Amino acid sequence: MKRLHLHLAVADLAASTRFYGALFGRAPTRSEPGYAKWQLDEPAVNFAISTARAATGLDHLGIQVDTRDELEAMTTAWRADSLQLKEPTRSTCCYAESVKSWLKDPQGVAWEACVTEGSSSAFLDPSAEPRTPGAACCGP
Repeated sequence: MKRLHLHLAVADLAASTRFYGALFGRAPTRSEPGYAKWQLDEPAVNFAISTARAATGLDHLGIQVDTRDELEAMTTAWRADSLQLKEPTRSTCCYAESVKSWLKDPQGVAWEACVTEGSSSAFLDPSAEPRTPGAACCGP
């Protein structure tokens, strides 16, 4: 199954968690310092908020799949359509262990294609290089 992924950068995590909890009619699936995520089946969406960025608003969009085979099929199709994307790599991000590939739309909005393979106790891999200013929270 493919699930749309949306990630918003927010200024006030508690207020935003209350708002989106009411909007979706349920508590977050995962809550961590500076981060909350709703993994919803109806509508099928992985919706996350965090305080990881200085600017608030849309951080990145994505498509989450269930298996590496689905990820490979999707990224292969995108390459066939001449979309420029980074090769899939392992990532510790947003309290998850994932394999991700990144691309940007014509306006520069970051999109990720990912499969989550496990949980992490860290928001970001502490050994990773510092993020590029303006990049998505876990992005390229």
